[in-house]
Amino acid sequence: MPPAPQLTIVQLTPTDADLAHRMLDVFGEAFEDPDTYGRARPGPAYLQRLLGSETFIALAALQGAAVVGALAAYELPKFEQERSEIYLYDLAVLASHRRRGVATALVRRLQALAAQRGAWVVFVQADHGDDPAVALYTQLGTREDVMHFDLPVRPA
Repeated sequence: MPPAPQLTIVQLTPTDADLAHRMLDVFGEAFEDPDTYGRARPGPAYLQRLLGSETFIALAALQGAAVVGALAAYELPKFEQERSEIYLYDLAVLASHRRRGVATALVRRLQALAAQRGAWVVFVQADHGDDPAVALYTQLGTREDVMHFDLPVRPA
C-alpha cells in the first residue's frame, strides 16, 4: 500500500470559493450538521469579500486534493491597546482523519499567522462534554473557565 499523501495546510484567498465550499462540507460532516453548513451557503460576492477580509482566516488541511480538516478564525482588533486577539471559531477534522495530527497542524498554522500579525493570543471555546476538543486545547494552551452568553439581536 502506498503511503498516505502528506498533509498540506492552505490559507484561503478570495479566489478559493471552491475550497471554501469543500471546507463547509467538512464542517457539516464532522459536526453532523450538514443543514447548517449546506442549506444557505454564502453567495460568490459575499464569499469573495469574506475570504479577502483582513480579519477572517480560513485554513484547509489537504491530503492530496481532499479537504480533511478545516479551521475558521477571526482577528479581533482591540480598543484598549494596539494589539489584536485571534478567535478560533470553528475547527473540524473528518472522522477518518482524526488522531493523525490534523487539528494540531491547523492550530499551529493559526498560531504562526497570529504571530505574523502581531496578535497577543489565540483563544477558543469548547463545549462541556466535547472531550476530544478539550483534550486538544488543554495540550496546546492554558484553560480558563468562563461563562458564555448568547444575547439576542434586538431592533432599536
